[in-house]
Amino acid sequence: MDVSHFRDLDRLRQTGNFSQAAALGNLSQPAFSRRIKSLEGWVGAVLVDRSHQPVELTEAGVQMLEAGLHALSRIEHERSQILEAQSLPDKYVITFGAQHSIGWRFYPAWLQALEEAYGPILSRLRADDLPNCLRDLKRGDVDFVVAYQQTGTPPTGSFDSVLIGSDQLILVCKPGADGCPIFSFDAPSIEMPFLRFGDAAPIGQLLQPLLAEKNLTSQLRTVYENSMAGALRIRARAGDGVAWLPKSLVAPDLENGLLVLTGDPDWKIDLEIRLFRGLQRSNRATRSIWSFLQVRQDVPLFSTE
Repeated sequence: MDVSHFRDLDRLRQTGNFSQAAALGNLSQPAFSRRIKSLEGWVGAVLVDRSHQPVELTEAGVQMLEAGLHALSRIEHERSQILEAQSLPDKYVITFGAQHSIGWRFYPAWLQALEEAYGPILSRLRADDLPNCLRDLKRGDVDFVVAYQQTGTPPTGSFDSVLIGSDQLILVCKPGADGCPIFSFDAPSIEMPFLRFGDAAPIGQLLQPLLAEKNLTSQLRTVYENSMAGALRIRARAGDGVAWLPKSLVAPDLENGLLVLTGDPDWKIDLEIRLFRGLQRSNRATRSIWSFLQVRQDVPLFSTE
């Protein structure tokens, strides 16, 4: 039996209406009704009087709701105590979520810098598309999310954030034998093969204002798209087209001559790299790291400059 069903029953008590209670729980009405039926089946008694509107709890429903909410409160208290006991730096494993493009190179370098400045921590990384990372943060499945945000734009979602680094989206392609870009924008009438971020990658949306402002859309012909910056990097190195990629990711390729800048030097986008947190998994270890990084915001641990 899912103990969260007692929260459904409480919402139904508050609203007296299945549709409204379902909306409060971000559920469809049929799904909500099935959950109430499941709870009644587990108890073995009718918990809701559906014979009139607004619906009311039966005597059994009132009794079970009181017991269920008390049990939930006790369970959550014990869970909080366990997490607090495990949140000592030498016991608690900090879980970071990060966009694929950040997880490739920025995250390992930043984590090393963090540990050198803060001290050793136990940690793990979940690399995923940003919407999934933020979903996990909201659910409390990860402690922090590392994500790009365009400089000067409002924070992502409703989460608190601290600045931990800076980066840029820069336009690159493969060089020719002479070291010059094999795709040049010197001739405006020539379409450039474009390696673009897929729709699942919010970082690609940051390009749209630049493309519109510089009237570049007509010059770009999409030949490949992927939500992972690493996949676009591989195709760019193979000479398949041009791509805007994080400078932190392609810095080694620029140094080794595997990629070169192309287009106008002004065709870049300044990015902040921020650490977002949710309160669902707040504990001694996460609060300590957060406080440390808040103090360090004016001097981020990592920059591409």
